[in-house]
Amino acid sequence: MRWAPRGYGGARRPPEQVKRDGWREQGVLVVEKNDERLTWPERELIRQLGEKLYGDNHKRQEATHE
Repeated sequence: MRWAPRGYGGARRPPEQVKRDGWREQGVLVVEKNDERLTWPERELIRQLGEKLYGDNHKRQEATHE
């Protein structure tokens, strides 16, 4: 007897594999802004892009704590 819907359970892909597949299959890039594999200028570019597209992260965090 099945207790979980079909497709649930089993092995999950590691997060890095999901990111890699997203880039290769859909052109979606997921990057942590503090990824140590990136140089400082690359991390700064990621931060600037994130702020341009989604707003300033620090202002959003401050607003949720008030």
